Parts: sequence; C-alpha cells; structure tokens
Amino acid sequence: MQIEQRELTRPAERRTFEPMSNEQIRWLLKVLQPARTLASLPGGALLSEETHAALLGLPHEVYAAELGRMRAEAREAASELLADPDVASRVDRLPLRTGATVVAFGDSLTSEPQSWAVILSEVLAMRRPADGISVVVRAVGGDTTTHALIRVGEVIGLQPDWILFLLGTNDARTQGPHPTKTLVHPEETARNLAELRQRVSRETKARAVWITPPAVDETQVAGHPGLGRFGVRFRNEDVARVAHIVRDVDGEAIDVFSALGTPPPAELLLGDGLHFTVAGQKRLALEVIQGWSDAR
Repeated sequence: MQIEQRELTRPAERRTFEPMSNEQIRWLLKVLQPARTLASLPGGALLSEETHAALLGLPHEVYAAELGRMRAEAREAASELLADPDVASRVDRLPLRTGATVVAFGDSLTSEPQSWAVILSEVLAMRRPADGISVVVRAVGGDTTTHALIRVGEVIGLQPDWILFLLGTNDARTQGPHPTKTLVHPEETARNLAELRQRVSRETKARAVWITPPAVDETQVAGHPGLGRFGVRFRNEDVARVAHIVRDVDGEAIDVFSALGTPPPAELLLGDGLHFTVAGQKRLALEVIQGWSDAR
C-alpha cells in the first residue's frame, strides 16, 4: 500500500507523445471519451482535462483545442438545422414542458463531443432558451444493451421527463475475421430491451423514444487500423436484426437504419465506417427531431 501511495503522489514526469494526424486525433476524441468512461469510478469525475488528454496519448493543448473545435462544430450544426423553418417548427412542437429533463442513453454514437444528443441540446438552447430544457448525456462507448441494464439505474435516479434510447450497435459487433457469433445474441438483446422498457415504465414517469442503430460500412470497419487493433467487425445483417428488435419494442421507433441506408452515405461516416462525422450526427439529430415531433 505504501508503494502504491508513493506512486500516486510522485511528481509528474515529462511525457513524450507520438505525433498524430488531425484525423487520428478526431477519431480518438469521438470514439474514446475518458470523461464518460471513467465517470462511474470513485474519483473519476475529479480527473482533470490534462489527465484525459494523457490517457489518449495527446498533449493537453492539442486535446483542448480539438475538443473546442468539435464543440463549435456541434453548435454550428444546430444553427444550420434551425435555419430550416420546418425544423424550427418541429422543435417548437417537441412535447417538452418548461424545465424538462431529457436523457440521451446509449453508446459512442451518443457519447461523443458532437453527437446528435449534443446537437439536440444546442438546438433546444437556441430555439427554446426560456424553457430551461436540459439534455443529459448518459452514454459510454462500446456499451451493449447488457451494459445498459447495469447503467440504467443512474438514469432512473435522474427521474427525467424523457429518455432517448439509441442502443444495440455493439450487440451486433463481432470479433475477428471469421466470427461465429455477435457479442450479444439477438434473443438476449430483445430481453434486455424489454427489461429496460419495463424498468423505466415502473420506476419513472418518463416517456421513451427508441431509435434504431444505423447501418455501417462493413469494408471500412474491417480495414480501419484503430478498430482492427481490437479485432472489431460488423455485419449489416446483424445490425438489421437489432434494428428490427428495436422496432418490435416500440412500433413508433425512429428508424434511422432504414432512413440512412445500408451503408449510410460516405459523407456521414468517419473513415472507420462506424462512427459519424459532424454531418452524420447532424443528420441523426434531424431524424430524431422529425420522429420525436410526430410522437403521439
């Protein structure tokens, strides 16, 4: 124990960082978010931005600058959405009371710094500032619906008015070049989603919006060095199966799998074929706004 204490309190050493391209830096910030991944650990919320940068192998000034750019792009995307009168009208019609709390619950598609949920938050702040609506992101990269069963307790504890679920992409994930199974069997995915729905309905007064996972570009996923390092693979037939399960959970689910195509257009995807550019996240936000504003 004494050795561990000395290690923790040892003065910081000078670190050297391997240079990365802007594309690599942006991918790291979109896919790996130490602030969200470590938040559940004791003291995780106290970790500094400098620590988050070091965990990604980035100098703090590079990390902070890129994070700032990404957040600015999210605000710009929100402004562009609201420039469309139809979108602005739909935002006005979203069934949200004054002071409402909305939780966006999911994986890396939701947790990244310019995700559809972040853009949605900016849209509401710009269009309905007097309503004081808060969008809380509770999402961790790599999570499956099984992980969601563990984490849903913290969402329930917030007693939100609405919960927006975008889960299941990682259930469809496979490992290695010749996989024989997905990380989560489809029958288990269905049971997990049914359990999530039941817990939310019994333990909160929140209404839920269910969003299907989008398709991927299988070739890009398989060829990406970052994902390839961990043996990550996806097949759209597996993602489609999960999307079908989500639609079965709620017949009014927002079906981005069908809306965005298989695979989604290249300009919506990062080079890994799995995660979204800011244009892709903006499109996801649009689909959510359109589907949610039509909710009965």
